[in-house]
Amino acid sequence: MAVDGAVAARGIRTRAKAYWQLMRLHRPIGSLLLLWPTLWALWLAANGHPSPALVAVFVAGVVLMRSAGCVINDYADRDFDGHVWRTRTRPLATGEVSTREALVLFAVLCLLAALLVHWLNRFALALAPVAVALAASYPFLKRYTHLPQVYLGLAFGWGIPMAFAAEQDRLPALAWWVLAANICWTIAYDTAYAMADREDDLKIGVRSTAILFGRFDRFMVGLFQAASLVLLYWVGRKAHLGPLYDAGLVAALGFAVYEQKLLWHRRPIECFRAFMNNNWFGGSVFVGILLAYFRRSL
Repeated sequence: MAVDGAVAARGIRTRAKAYWQLMRLHRPIGSLLLLWPTLWALWLAANGHPSPALVAVFVAGVVLMRSAGCVINDYADRDFDGHVWRTRTRPLATGEVSTREALVLFAVLCLLAALLVHWLNRFALALAPVAVALAASYPFLKRYTHLPQVYLGLAFGWGIPMAFAAEQDRLPALAWWVLAANICWTIAYDTAYAMADREDDLKIGVRSTAILFGRFDRFMVGLFQAASLVLLYWVGRKAHLGPLYDAGLVAALGFAVYEQKLLWHRRPIECFRAFMNNNWFGGSVFVGILLAYFRRSL
């Protein structure tokens, strides 16, 4: 009996680990890249004093929706991931998790996220189904368009209008400026991500901006980084954030320049490092927002 119990416990741990990896909870970079613009929006919408309850709801929502997005992404890519060096050990690619299990897990994660939105007002609640639709449909676009990164920017940024709706019960122009900045930033960092997989993607027929931009890939990453920073600077002017916010943008610019250095030789591992470095870009902008509102409160 004790042996049977140990075997069962080991099986449960193995299964839990596979689900954990399928949701990408062992790699929080995706959640952070989704979280930073959501936090930008919450602090901007609330003039530096967001409701702690709303912050908790949005942070939990980010983790759940990012996890759901990873599950449905791997479901969509289950026939491709085994042919890509970076993704060939994912649970669906190796058969550790079945397609049926993945779909059930996706539904459960979306249901949990849906339970969270009942703490939001009606306007934010009305925007929530769009977030689910974006997360569910994004993974399939890479088969039909070279611009899935643009759609990802919208999917990763949908927390921005939801945050403004939750805090202000309206969508001011500032919300759309922040969303535009996030879309440009997402195109930049996800193109760097796609550069790491470009050779494999070309072989299996998956499309991306890295393939579309070709030899102009580094230039286009830099162009979208610059566009994001210009839009974020404009956000700071509209919100009257001042020099401490600008200092955060200068730090973000420094990280963007470093990413260009990493991308210079287009080595896959360094392209992936450039993608990972964007956590510091997003965090720098948020720290700038925090400092600006802290100075204003003194």
